[in-house]
Amino acid sequence: MKDNRFVKGRMKSTVYSVKGAYKLITTEHSIMVQFSIGILITVAGFYFNISSTEWMLQILAIGLVLAIEGLNTAAEKIADFIHPEYHEKIGFIKDIASGAVFFAAMAAIAVGAIIYYPKVVVLF
Repeated sequence: MKDNRFVKGRMKSTVYSVKGAYKLITTEHSIMVQFSIGILITVAGFYFNISSTEWMLQILAIGLVLAIEGLNTAAEKIADFIHPEYHEKIGFIKDIASGAVFFAAMAAIAVGAIIYYPKVVVLF
């Protein structure tokens, strides 16, 4: 008889990952905003009929922002759990995590501008 523990373990991990993504999207306001922007940009991709390469870059940019924001949220939750009241070092850690989101968001904005600026300018 074949041992299926590896497959079952991966399936459980996937279920936990989907639950985590759902919790992020439904409870964290920053993720809600970024997820909504991702949906709007995806709709724009269909509207402007962007190329396969543009789709790949757009999907990577959206995924990067959401993933880094998720890590930022996890870091903040852990920091708040460990030290609920304000502490200078905890604030420093949270600022660094937030800075990572900023870098990802700026990269995503650059990708969006490169893809959509020429398409929007043609409309006017």
